[in-house]
Formats: sequence, structure tokens, C-alpha cells
Amino acid sequence: MMIDTHCHLDMMPNPEAFIRQREQAGDIVIGMTNLPSHFKMGMPFVRGLKNIRLAIGLHPLRVAENKGEIHLFKRLIDETSYIGEIGLDFSREGFYTKETQIAAFREILSALTGKKKIISVHSRRAERQVLQLLCENKIENVIFHWYSGPIGLVKQILDCGYYFSVNEAMTLSENGRVIINKLPRDRILTESDAPYNVVCDIKNVLHSLNISCDDVLANFNCLKSKIT
Repeated sequence: MMIDTHCHLDMMPNPEAFIRQREQAGDIVIGMTNLPSHFKMGMPFVRGLKNIRLAIGLHPLRVAENKGEIHLFKRLIDETSYIGEIGLDFSREGFYTKETQIAAFREILSALTGKKKIISVHSRRAERQVLQLLCENKIENVIFHWYSGPIGLVKQILDCGYYFSVNEAMTLSENGRVIINKLPRDRILTESDAPYNVVCDIKNVLHSLNISCDDVLANFNCLKSKIT
């Protein structure tokens, strides 16, 4: 069994075959979506499966050209216990839409306030702003996906009770290893971020971190217990 808390099922070369393979293998996979309309299209393919779940998302780099999808997000929000991928991206790619992203993220978090969900957030070059907005809205059960931000912010994120999902690419970078060394074992989850991340073997993550799949499963089950 492998636990993949951040995978873009709908972007795989053959999504239906991939889903069948992962379900048959007994892997736990949380599929992210970049738009609520993608979530709506994908739900029929995972409904009724034991191990595969689909999250509803609105990726920060897709917000500017898809503002109308925020209303669909709100309408579909209660069809799943999983939210992602949402957040902010102030990298070169997203810098010029940052104000639009912030407005949309605020609206999404407002809709999530008080709801029991597991939430995977994107925070590239916007880690402090993401954390601030999560805290302002008293959002719980958050996973910081592929965190690459300031080392000094890691403790603040942990103090909020949040988790980090780690992929193989993180274990191979100097900055990623420094971040990982700051994480307590009981706050680590595994992810692939496939197919966007091509260095994504979860077995290699477990080996690098010297933790077992059972350790990660215990962490995931602890997180799940907070939404039931």
C-alpha cells in the first residue's frame, strides 16, 4: 500500500486505467483538481471506490481566467471531504494575478469556515500569506503540499496543527531536506504530485525519510479522525 495525498488523477495519460490500478493495489490516493468543473466531471469515476477520493479545487494559477468557477466551488463543496488544490502562487508565473488570487482564496476559505474537510494547499512564494489567511479564517486540517518556503515558518505551521506532504523531489533537493529535517514524524504525509512532478516515487520517499507506510497511514488516519 502507498499513500498519495496529492495526485492529479484527471491529468494522468489514462485516468481511468490509473484509478483502477491504484484501487486494485489498495493504495490510498487523494486526487486533486484544478477547477471545480473538473471535479464535477471526475466524481462519477471515483464514486463508490474504497481507496480513491477526489478533492474539489481551484488552482491559484487558474483563478484569473476562471473567476466564475468560484460559485461552482461553493455549490459542490459538500460533495466531498477533500479540498485541493487551492492556495496562492506568487512565483513569476503567478505574480501578476496575486490580487485576484488573494480575493478568490479569501472567498474559498470563507466558504470552508466551520466545515470539516481535509485541505491541501499550494503556497509557492506565498507561504506567509497562505498561513495568515488560513489562521484568519480558523481553517483546520490543512496539508501544506510540496512546501518550499522559509524554514522559520515551519514551526508556526506546525503550531497550527497542520501537516506537510513530502514528495521525492523534496528529498533530493538541499532546501527540501532541510525542511524535512524540521518535521516531526507524526506530521508527515506522502505525495507524488503526479503527473506534474516526474520525480515522484513514494517508495523512495519512505526510504529517504526512514519511515514506513504504516507510519504515514497512522498520520493520515489521525487527520481523517478530525473530520468524522
